[in-house]
Order: sequence, then C-alpha cells, then structure tokens
Amino acid sequence: MEKLYLRIVLLCTVCLNSLAQDPQFSQFYAAPLYQNPAFAGGAYAPRLIANYRNQWPSIDANFVTASFSFDHYIEKLNSGIGILATNDSQGPARIKSTEFSAIYSYQVRINEENFLRLGVQGTYANKTLNYLGLTFGDQYTNSGYTGLPTDDPLIRDPRNIRPIQYIDYSAGALFYNSKSWLGVSTHHLTQPSFTFNSALGGEQSFVPMKISVSGGLRIPLNNPYSNAANVDREFSVSPAFLYKRQGKFDQLDLGFYATYSPLTLGLWYRGIPIKKKDITRTNHDALIFLVGVRQDNFSIGYSYDITVSSLGFSTGGSHEISIAYQFDPIEKKRSRSRRMKKELSCPKF
Repeated sequence: MEKLYLRIVLLCTVCLNSLAQDPQFSQFYAAPLYQNPAFAGGAYAPRLIANYRNQWPSIDANFVTASFSFDHYIEKLNSGIGILATNDSQGPARIKSTEFSAIYSYQVRINEENFLRLGVQGTYANKTLNYLGLTFGDQYTNSGYTGLPTDDPLIRDPRNIRPIQYIDYSAGALFYNSKSWLGVSTHHLTQPSFTFNSALGGEQSFVPMKISVSGGLRIPLNNPYSNAANVDREFSVSPAFLYKRQGKFDQLDLGFYATYSPLTLGLWYRGIPIKKKDITRTNHDALIFLVGVRQDNFSIGYSYDITVSSLGFSTGGSHEISIAYQFDPIEKKRSRSRRMKKELSCPKF
C-alpha cells in the first residue's frame, strides 16, 4: 500500500513539474539548438544530432526525453538555419509533449577574432495527457483502494481532457572567439497559456519564461606526445557553466571537459549549494560523469547522473546518450587557417 501511495505522490509531482520546467540535458553542448537558437549553423557545415535521456529509470515517475536536430551554415548570408524536434514523456507515459522548431541565426564579425551570433526560434508544441490507469481520490477509503469506478468529471467524459496546442517563440545571443564563449537565451517569450481541462473551466496555466546563461573557456595544454603522429591531436581543458531559471526554479551546472582527442572526459555538479530549499536542506541535485569520443565527422557521448538530492540513489540516476554526425562543408573549401578562426570554441558534449 505504501508503494501505491508513493506512486500517486510521484505522479502528482510529475504533473506539477510538467507545468513548471522544460526537459533538460546534462550534455547540453551536445544539444546546442535545444540550449540556444544562436548555435544554429555553429558547425559551419551540415550537422545531424540525436540526444536521448532517461531520468530516474528505477521509479515509475521517470522522465524520458529524445531530441533530433539538423542545422547548416549559409556562408554567403552569414546565417545559420536549423530544425529541432523534441519528444518528452513524463511519468509512466502519462504526460507527453512533442515540439517542432524552426531556427534562424545571424553572425556578426566584430573583428578578426571575435564574433557575435543572434538567433530566433519558432516552435509548434503539442501536449497530451493519458489518464487511463490513473486512480482518483473517490476510489480510496480508509481501507485502501476500492476498485470501484471513479465519478471524477474528467474521466466521465474523455472530451474534457483535450490535447494542448500552441505556438511558442525563443531568442538567443552568443559571443565567442577561439578561446572563450558566453551565451544567453530566453525561451517561451510569450508565455503561452494552456490547461488540460479547459472544458470544465479549469484554472488557466502558463508556460513560464526560461532564461539561460552559459559560458566557458578553452585552455590549450602542451601535448605530452608531440611527435609527428600526434601533432594534430587536441589537448585541452574547458571549464564551463550553465545557469537557467524558469518560474520559481533555478539551477546551475558547473564543471569541466578534458580532451585529448579523440577522447573527452567530463565531470559536473548540478545544484546551487549556497541556496537552501528550507532550513535543513541544501539545493543539491546531481554529480555528472561524461565520456565522449570524436573521430573524424562522427561523435558519441555517454553521461550518467548520480542523484545526490533527497531522492537518493533509489531513482537509478539518469542515463544520457548523444550522437552527432557532421558532414563536409557544401561551400567551396577555404584555407584551414581562416576556417579555424571562426570555429566555436565550446565543447561538443
């Protein structure tokens, strides 16, 4: 019985979170278009990216998110274009969200080394609620679950729960050079409204605006194996951060990547330790470990989140996989030195 009540509480928590927070990726630089529309065209070549995240797989109230994107840089127009599709399932497939986005970015060269990119994004969103298999308050007594049908008006007429559809807008900016980057993005600019039970006059809900700030440094290191076979291998450390705020929720990801190509390792902390949720608990969320391999045009990364919040290890943590393929540039090839000066310095995982 305790397990049954736990599932009910967790599902309610999922429903509340669905109104308050967007899905997230630990490998946020491996999902650049999802993070900031200004990243569209950032590879200066056609690029395909797939991301998959399974958060808290050991409990019923888990989150499963998949994202697919394609982007390309149009050199003659100093512009990047991209498309993004995201699917998110919350709880035991009860709440599903599907989004399709079109993205445009424009690049401004400040000088030979520094660049500014501005991006905009339009999104079509569709959210559905599957109530089959749910239980309601009138199905319980002091003795537990009765098994009798519910009289809840939401269930008596399925038409009371309608899919939610809306158009959304986002924007972002990114400053970068060969050694550093700093970006800011704002999602849900119009804060679109929605409610699943609008037919019953339910209280109107809004998608709160999300503001994200990210940045970091790329620090080249001396290659310990600088013979002819290793002269082109990257050896660097990249400390970076991502802060985001949405409604009453805010979060900081802080860590670093260490790269000795083709291998990249990462270690991250998620939470805001100086901010307390209440008198006794600090705002810790997870420790994140990452390993990635990049070979020629192909890259793959895996990360695991160890839950350090009050939920504990029983959640099963979070598993995340990213896969990317970057095609050869379509435009006429320029000299290597000129292309490298424009390349984004932020990590690929």
